[in-house]
Amino acid sequence: MNKRNDMLSNEKISSLLFKLSLPATVGMIVNALYNIVDGIFIGQFVDTDGLGLGLAGVTVAMPIQLIVMAFSLLIGIGSASAVSRALGAKNADKANHVAGNALLSIVIISFCLCLIGFLFTNPLLKAFGATPNNYQYAWDYIRVIFIGTIYFPFVMAANNLIRAEGNAKVSMMIMVIGTGLNLILDPLFIGVFGLGVAGAAIATIISQFASFVYIIVYFAQGKSTLTIKLHHFKPDFSLLWEIISVGFSSFARNIAGSIVAIVLNNSLKVYGGDAALTVYGIINRVIMFLFMPLFGVVQGMQPIAGFNYGAKQYKRVKEVLKLSMITTTVLATAGTIVGMLIPQLIIKLFKNSDIIINDGTVALRIILIAIPIIGIQIVGATLFQSLGKAVPSLILSLLRQVIILIPLIIILPPLFEDKLLAIWIAFPISDAISTLITIFLIRLQLKSLSKEESEHEELQVISQTT
Repeated sequence: MNKRNDMLSNEKISSLLFKLSLPATVGMIVNALYNIVDGIFIGQFVDTDGLGLGLAGVTVAMPIQLIVMAFSLLIGIGSASAVSRALGAKNADKANHVAGNALLSIVIISFCLCLIGFLFTNPLLKAFGATPNNYQYAWDYIRVIFIGTIYFPFVMAANNLIRAEGNAKVSMMIMVIGTGLNLILDPLFIGVFGLGVAGAAIATIISQFASFVYIIVYFAQGKSTLTIKLHHFKPDFSLLWEIISVGFSSFARNIAGSIVAIVLNNSLKVYGGDAALTVYGIINRVIMFLFMPLFGVVQGMQPIAGFNYGAKQYKRVKEVLKLSMITTTVLATAGTIVGMLIPQLIIKLFKNSDIIINDGTVALRIILIAIPIIGIQIVGATLFQSLGKAVPSLILSLLRQVIILIPLIIILPPLFEDKLLAIWIAFPISDAISTLITIFLIRLQLKSLSKEESEHEELQVISQTT
């Protein structure tokens, strides 16, 4: 057993989760900073109006990036789960085949996404709620982003594989390199060169390319536990199905985000116009920043749960689940308190406009109401992915955004005099309901794990007595 596998199998869960989550959390927070910095520079240096049209345009374009991320995570999360379980079962050859098939798939998908993006930019932007005022901003931004689509999905997929083998520090460095460079290039391209939203996009794709180069060097130097050879790239449809079936929940979650964006952006356009789109663009960045530590924890949890489930060490799976739920709840609560106390200062960072600050303060406080418990929902979805349970993972991924939130966004506004208020209220209601359902499914899975644990112990006793 190599050092990383021994660590996943035997190290104390609390220290192991900390060891794997801390680099992931740092990387995720740093990664989220580029969205924050993008928004600040666009809001302060590009938008000369009081409505924040540049931010509104990027908000319209953002769901298209979610579609790209959806395909990246379809392969990345699905293959990471399969690799973790294969390594836990001491099947290194399967892990290598999974990785090879995953990387080949994501390269093909990347070129297809790039081509489709360039061919259908106009209908995509209109579908996601572009207005005559913000359309050009959205166009300038997303056309540059499509260039990076050639290699960015590879970065996301490969980073998940690296994390699955337990190399959290390298996974963190991939994100830190990309985001750190972006933080330097943003003020250069937006502020100094005056390239506007296109400058923000150029900074992004250059930074992503730097991460891509780092990954290629990492694999080429043989630093990975995975030893991917040429024959590992030969398509194996049984492995591809395993990857896709498990990764589909992450795919669905991001596609759901795009579907939500169609409904939400168009509703905001009708009930609040460009100002409402700007407010949501700011709040979305803030909420995602608050979510990053939670995602960091579950990224640390995923290889631990997957590996130990494959190794039939069920007590360790239960332990990491419990600790992850506690940790994410504490982190989410801390972030919520900060957001509730200084919402005006947060909104003002992006846009110093009375209408944006006033509307944004109300909306942010409402959306934050149920955030303290949302970590349970995120942990639950990740647990089922880690265990290779595709159906419940898919249900939980669709639950919060599609199954509950979209109907609420459609149903509530006609019932309220203040239509925008109704839209903001839909968020905490959706968060609360989806978390309660997640708790119910986790309890069922824990009973199943206890049953598997008893059966495994009985088999061990029988084998020792024969």
